[in-house]
Amino acid sequence: MQNKETPSPTGVTAAGPEAAAPGARPWWLGIAVIILGCICLYATTTLPATAQYAAIGPGMFVTIAGGGLLLLGILLLIQIARGERFEAQDTENATGNLPMDKRAFFTALAATIVPALTMEALGLPITAMLSFTLVARAFGSNKTIIDLITGAILGSVCWFLFSRLGLQLGGFLPLAGF
Repeated sequence: MQNKETPSPTGVTAAGPEAAAPGARPWWLGIAVIILGCICLYATTTLPATAQYAAIGPGMFVTIAGGGLLLLGILLLIQIARGERFEAQDTENATGNLPMDKRAFFTALAATIVPALTMEALGLPITAMLSFTLVARAFGSNKTIIDLITGAILGSVCWFLFSRLGLQLGGFLPLAGF
């Protein structure tokens, strides 16, 4: 059996990034982040950087996100080249070696699909209420009534603030005729 540790000039063995298996570096990860950044920057060519009513338009945010992804991808490649190891890390209340909680994942996924299905028919407040409650449930909340009320309040405040800016989000409660 061979020892994967490399001896130093002093005769002491040390395990380091060089001791990792060759080819174990995830170069694809850094390259994927850079590609995502390039896609965002390419997409900005069709979006206006400024809007007629505000100094900042939708293109500005996509440009910032694309530039950030490009920078992070380069930094990630530098870390990979230096031999940084990417291993699961424990957090406050979770351990890195446990499998994914599929129930929580699919509950959060449903929360992202709800707006596409209900925004036009139910309006922003009810849609936000449902999505907020599903995300809270995915994170372990068991206080459904409080989550529904919080989601409704947040959705209502957002609808009123956006309408004050002149953005059309549809009716407040389309089912009730508002």
